[in-house]
Amino acid sequence: MDHKLLEILVCPLCKSPLEYKKENQELVCKADGLAFPIRDGIPVMLEEEARTLTEEERSA
Repeated sequence: MDHKLLEILVCPLCKSPLEYKKENQELVCKADGLAFPIRDGIPVMLEEEARTLTEEERSA
């Protein structure tokens, strides 16, 4: 994932910063509790494509 792209991407819902999770290839918004997938190096920033974080992931 390109570092410069990560610096400018924010959550499409609440505009909070996103955390890159390399092991899962996801961008995580802790504020909304969503994880947006990265497919073939491209972030999919659609709410309907995001998965809901588990309680364990939210508290980590």
